[in-house]
Amino acid sequence: MKLTNYNPVYNLNTMSYLYISFFLLFISNSCSSGDSEPNTAAVSNLQVEVSIAGANEQEPNGDGSGVVQVTATADNAVRYAFRFENGELQESPSGTMEHTFSEVGTHTTNIVAWAYSESGEFINKTESFTIHKSADAQFANLVFSDEFEEEGELDGEKWHHQVIPPNNGSWHNDELQHYTARPENSFVSDGTLKIKALKEQYSYGASTKSYTSARLNSKFAFTFGRVEVRAKLPAAAGTWPAIWTLGANCNETGGYFGDEYGSGQWPGCGEIDILEQTGWDKNEIISHFHWGDRNTGEYQNRGGTAAVENTAGEFHVYAMEWTSNSIKTFVDDELVFELPNSAEKPYDHPHYLLLNIAIGGNLGGDVPEDFTADTFEIDYVRIYQ
Repeated sequence: MKLTNYNPVYNLNTMSYLYISFFLLFISNSCSSGDSEPNTAAVSNLQVEVSIAGANEQEPNGDGSGVVQVTATADNAVRYAFRFENGELQESPSGTMEHTFSEVGTHTTNIVAWAYSESGEFINKTESFTIHKSADAQFANLVFSDEFEEEGELDGEKWHHQVIPPNNGSWHNDELQHYTARPENSFVSDGTLKIKALKEQYSYGASTKSYTSARLNSKFAFTFGRVEVRAKLPAAAGTWPAIWTLGANCNETGGYFGDEYGSGQWPGCGEIDILEQTGWDKNEIISHFHWGDRNTGEYQNRGGTAAVENTAGEFHVYAMEWTSNSIKTFVDDELVFELPNSAEKPYDHPHYLLLNIAIGGNLGGDVPEDFTADTFEIDYVRIYQ
């Protein structure tokens, strides 16, 4: 066997050198990790570009669609937000957003853009421009309508009577009526639909009420579009007329669509109140939105009001325009309320239209003792896309 010489001094020095090298490397890495800090650079150099759809030399204000595409960029920005005219602030992580203006004609407007840093500091910038919106540019295709020209019963191909009370023999909101499918409560005559509320004893199953009315569901569901209903509202105190939509996935008791679109529940399915009127103020109308936040499940609501003269004696057009960006309600083409549409709201799936008069309840209020009958008269219903 051949013996190898062992040098303890050499090996000790070599091991010490290796230990020291690893130690210094560890210290270096530790200091490097500990000294790193988040990016706190201030946001700057905000640039905003507005592209008007169809704009060219001949039509510098656009093609009449009222659509703009806005893009914001900034140094050290991590998110953006925009406000169109006097609307609500709308966030955009990408810095790009499309918007459709509703005002018909040519007008000068503005967009405010915000750019935010990681720490939450921000800068903003306003861009003004002139845009043209044609009255026939959007929602030109009529996809559902009823002009109510055939005398007698409603068109069963278009309308469903919702009559089953969902709340232990009653309707929600402390309403006092039963809804029926009888011609006494809904019929067509002289070119208009009449929904008639009556004071009378009426039983559904074991439940008896002192008033009757009608609640109609359209047999047509749609996503995005314009709804127009030309109507006269009932004048009597205690009446609560409504033109509204529900998500078709809202599996309401006795509703036309049932669970065809799903088995969602209110408010998660979303509600759009195009028109409501209280039983105590017949000179004002209400537009309101109810929904469940898709992220948190929390109930949310927003809305507005408008003064309207002679709602019972004259026809007025109550309308709603619904896009992926916003939902707007109108009376006689005057904006009542605009709700920005976004992913956390349930307004990107089919809805259907409802027409009804409730008696009493949350918005109907007290019903006078001498009330006998009143009518919600509808000249036409039209839905465009």
